[in-house]
Amino acid sequence: MFLNIIILVALVLASLWTVMTRSLLRSGIGLALTSVILAIIMFRLASPLAAVFELSVCAGLISVLFVSVISLTQPYSQKEIIERMKLMLVRFRLLPFIILGLGLILLLIKVNFDLILPIPETERNVRNLLWNFRQLDLFGQIIILLAGAFAVVILFKEMRKNVR
Repeated sequence: MFLNIIILVALVLASLWTVMTRSLLRSGIGLALTSVILAIIMFRLASPLAAVFELSVCAGLISVLFVSVISLTQPYSQKEIIERMKLMLVRFRLLPFIILGLGLILLLIKVNFDLILPIPETERNVRNLLWNFRQLDLFGQIIILLAGAFAVVILFKEMRKNVR
């Protein structure tokens, strides 16, 4: 019981440090630390799959992406920020309407997902659990990993363009 309280206090302190620090790099490192502590809590609560996903995606991929992007970028001046915001407003002016339209279409279309969740503690084979019962979670993991990879590719493409 005492160990759980210590871990929860560490989680609160790490998350506060992540949010309150003024350095973006320290915030990225704090995010990784917070995710690791949260994964420890999940392991202690007998949720090893959730803990592994937390470690792999949040503490691993997302934190590495944040730290690498922060390390590779340089802050813009106030004038550059205003120019980029104007350009983004012009470029993405139709985006809210497209998202609203897609949302309305998705509301009108009835898609029936037959998601069968296993009864807790009945499935011991992780491979069977992931591939047969948790396809949506696996699909979400794949999307997050691909988004991270594409973000890094776009970042390096932008950096190469700015160097020339």
